[in-house]
Amino acid sequence: MRIGLTMYLQNYDDWGRHLALEAGEDAPAFEPNTDASIWAEEIDAIQLVEEQGFDSIWTVEHHVSPYTMVPNPLQLLSFVAGATSRIDVGTMVVVVPWHNPLRVAEDITMLQHLLRGRRVFLGMGRGLGRREYKALGVDQNESRERFKEGVEVIKLALTQEQFSYDGEIHHYDRTMMRPRPRDAQQLVDDLCFSWGSPTSAPIGASLGLRPLIIPQKAFEEYHADLAAFGKARAEIGLAPVRPRIHLHMYCDADEDRAREVATRTIGQYANSASLNYELAGAHFNELKGYEHYAQMGAVSQDAVDKAWIDNCIWGTPDQCIEKITRLCEVFHPAEFMLTGRFGNMPRAVSARSLDLFAREVLPAVHEIKEQEPIGYETVVS
Repeated sequence: MRIGLTMYLQNYDDWGRHLALEAGEDAPAFEPNTDASIWAEEIDAIQLVEEQGFDSIWTVEHHVSPYTMVPNPLQLLSFVAGATSRIDVGTMVVVVPWHNPLRVAEDITMLQHLLRGRRVFLGMGRGLGRREYKALGVDQNESRERFKEGVEVIKLALTQEQFSYDGEIHHYDRTMMRPRPRDAQQLVDDLCFSWGSPTSAPIGASLGLRPLIIPQKAFEEYHADLAAFGKARAEIGLAPVRPRIHLHMYCDADEDRAREVATRTIGQYANSASLNYELAGAHFNELKGYEHYAQMGAVSQDAVDKAWIDNCIWGTPDQCIEKITRLCEVFHPAEFMLTGRFGNMPRAVSARSLDLFAREVLPAVHEIKEQEPIGYETVVS
């Protein structure tokens, strides 16, 4: 079983100051070098990942808040490509509606060349954050159309030397992209989709994408989503595929300490996600395509925290192995992408966890055999 590591680069302790500033209130001055220190520490961590035995490095895309400070995931992964020689890379996700899709195709093509035969898994999504859409000047009501058209343009640019496209939003006339990909089919085959609302799962599947689970609910609820995903792929003649699964991870030799650190820092992450996405906001009632989130307003933060804590991989090495093994049995995944630092976890604490996980968990998990994809489409009427 493949295990990747995801870089978040959160500045959780700055949320209070950030929200006050955003609201136009008096706020303390920004403390010099806080973002720079986090970035420096995580760059150092990146350069250890390969020698620790992980299979890939992944990162995210977010803008304008301390939630995760990676506004350009493909730029970060280009650094990774040059700093490593063995591991693959991936995004979870590039938010397609925020971009000119031709530029996305160009960027992943360049990244593929920099990787020199290694793989880039382009995870794509629609985006949820109102403040990010506003800052980037994109109408969030257009997110579904922008996502669908963007994926179609990306695939055309990768696979056809010259292409035309005439959509509602994007228009290209006999357009060409250079350089051409090293392996266009590999890029297309490795395109992934992460969704939030259940109704979005078939949309990505109908575009030929592979499932990428970034859990926002209890794991058992994902079987219905994956069934709809598998059915939509089958309807366009595509075979079942294994999902990729993202989770937070904390590993400690002491079970009580593992529970305390994981519960606190995963809870901080869940709180930061709620703040970034304004999950309790009434604005979802007015947004086209976000009806699912309009119905989530009554969900308590305690419930959100508990769902994340229950889902994630934490505990002693044996407990981590047990949970990963159980998820493998239930979902037959292609890979896990684990975040090793989140909330206000200090770098030293994260480093001890990652080192223990690499020594005592990773070898055992690598021995887990890859299973055939679950044929969900056969059980959907």
